[in-house]
Amino acid sequence: MEPFSYLTRVDHTAFLFPGQGSQSVGMAGELVEHYPTARAALEEADAVLGFALSRLMLDGPETDLTDTLNAQPALMAASMAAMRALEAERGDAAPGGGAGVFVAGHSMGEYTALVAAGSISYADGLRLVRERGRLMKLAGDRAPGMMAAVLGLEEAQVAEVCARVSSDGHIVQVANDNCPGQLVISGDAAGMAVAIAALTAAGARKVTPLAVSIAAHSPLMQPAAAALRSAIAQTTILPPRVPVVGNTTASLLTTVDAIRDELTSQLTDSVRWTASIRHLANAGVTTFVEIGAGEVLTGLVKRIARDANRVTVKDVKGVRAYVATLR
Repeated sequence: MEPFSYLTRVDHTAFLFPGQGSQSVGMAGELVEHYPTARAALEEADAVLGFALSRLMLDGPETDLTDTLNAQPALMAASMAAMRALEAERGDAAPGGGAGVFVAGHSMGEYTALVAAGSISYADGLRLVRERGRLMKLAGDRAPGMMAAVLGLEEAQVAEVCARVSSDGHIVQVANDNCPGQLVISGDAAGMAVAIAALTAAGARKVTPLAVSIAAHSPLMQPAAAALRSAIAQTTILPPRVPVVGNTTASLLTTVDAIRDELTSQLTDSVRWTASIRHLANAGVTTFVEIGAGEVLTGLVKRIARDANRVTVKDVKGVRAYVATLR
């Protein structure tokens, strides 16, 4: 499983891959119209999964696309379409070097990052995120929870409130440290109600419940993590050919065992995105390229590494604009 050639031919760059929440009907549509390789990426997803995921991506309905069972493989397919479009534009004309190139993905996007790095095949990645979505949905049905965005407080403050609420027998924890002043908490409904009130009283600028019925990145996902571990164990995983920064450790995943542990613990542990981006910036990354649907991650980078260059590659304009900077 080789990484895409341009991932090894650029300098001081991190390629970022979005997770659930970035999906939208029509994503990758322009790419598949202009690049046969991008269309092939969606057709391969259809064949691997055994249903017309591409039709759902391009035409909806939105309610079906946003179902966690479908959203996760759809986001991987959209990122793959964009990567193959870049490959079609670049070919072998990319500049040499490759010093200081990394990949990272937010939550489910970490799987796409591993595909890009040559650690997991695209087909296996699709199967894993489809199963991940199924198991998360099942866990949410059996133990409903909720998530909420918290604005205006530091991570330590929010973690302290969550720990205090959890000490009373509830399940609440920081799910995502997305950027300074923007966090997400996750847990059971009763504990979340207490935590939301406490965070508001502590001076949060805003605490907004999210439109989800699962408590991702919390102990309520433990049944899903246990079942997913079996699927991960049966999947061929190779050492990454491009350095990957993991969500839960905000450090490099250098071994197959570390990758397997990360992909399992990721369901129940926090996504340390702020620390991950700082790790990349400290390693010399000066350009962050978001590949796939939306532009959420480059927006977060703006809050974390303010002086870095930020690029989004989600359509033909983005592909050509990025390639133009490399020639």
